[in-house]
Amino acid sequence: MRALCWNGVNDLRVETVPDPVLVNPRDAIIRVGLSTTCGSDLHFIDGYLPAMREGDVIGHEFMGEVVEAGPDVRRVRPGQRVVVPSFIACGSCWYCHRQLFSLCDNTNPHWAMQEPLLGHPTAGIYGYTHAFGGYAGSHATYVRVPHADVGCFEVPEPVGDEDALFLSDAGPTGFMGADFCDIQPGDTVAVWGCGGVGLMAQQSAYLLGAERVIGIDRFPERLAMARDIVGSEVIDYTAVDSVTEVLREMTGGRGPDACIDAVGMEAHGEGIGHAYDRVKQALRMESDRGQALREAILACRKGGVVSILGVYGVMDKFPLGVVINKGLTVRTAQQHGQKYVPRLLDWVAEGRLKTSFLLTHRMPLEEAVRGYELFKHKREGCVRAAFEP
Repeated sequence: MRALCWNGVNDLRVETVPDPVLVNPRDAIIRVGLSTTCGSDLHFIDGYLPAMREGDVIGHEFMGEVVEAGPDVRRVRPGQRVVVPSFIACGSCWYCHRQLFSLCDNTNPHWAMQEPLLGHPTAGIYGYTHAFGGYAGSHATYVRVPHADVGCFEVPEPVGDEDALFLSDAGPTGFMGADFCDIQPGDTVAVWGCGGVGLMAQQSAYLLGAERVIGIDRFPERLAMARDIVGSEVIDYTAVDSVTEVLREMTGGRGPDACIDAVGMEAHGEGIGHAYDRVKQALRMESDRGQALREAILACRKGGVVSILGVYGVMDKFPLGVVINKGLTVRTAQQHGQKYVPRLLDWVAEGRLKTSFLLTHRMPLEEAVRGYELFKHKREGCVRAAFEP
């Protein structure tokens, strides 16, 4: 089959690789219908996350059709159209029973690579370094799905492929970020980032009862999506002297009730702080550019919630004193997709949640390298590129 493979820092190639096979009786094989880029991929493409190996198939956000199921699979059958959360969960461990699916104890065979750094290993994830299990990714003709009864969700007929695609990762990640905010009627929620996850977080905040949502970004086309499709108020951070001051003015001096960081370790920004981060990151003296997260912490009202969705490694100058003295609650996780996908599928089917507008560039898998170039450099208004094998 054909697949998009990592061959070194900023070196992606579409190559011929072996078809996946059933390894465990609980596995299923999915013929990929659509698979999409994700900002998390850029971290290992750019060399900020270790444990990639030459020839690794990448990609973790996908939907498709079941073509084969193992003998112990009960809920999933060939011919079903399914969407699959990016983190792999067993459904039976202590964490899965508490719906903390991205923390599953049983799906990361390379747990020893994580334990020295994290203290405890996380779940495995498709196409996302060997520290996260070394599973083959979804930018391919076929993908093996372990624990298929836990990871595959049938897509109802009213939901199109392009809508279902973003319920694999961007949708549940954004919703989880809003869910973490404990939103009350009348609340104001500010979201750093108007990419796929940020736009999903903004929609989710409204669905959970926020009165006002404010999206922060610099790209006109993304700010336009936030304003015109989601209904958010927007801030172009390049057009203001201080995002925190603008947010204070917009909220009567108090600050947002909750702030969501949907950016992560490669945040862009303005001023000397951003220049400092870029230099240290370039020299590999830190892995993260943390301006968005620092702003979120400073902007949030006293006693508010900061929800972190962006992927981070080692960030310099984390303002812990601000968190303590303002009495902030910080909540963060990798997405527990199996918890949220059923509800989101219902909302998409009912027309309450929009997702397909994120797909700005659809192309054959053979053009995936160009798709990542467009996505990474945000050319041609690219929010998400999707690949069709």
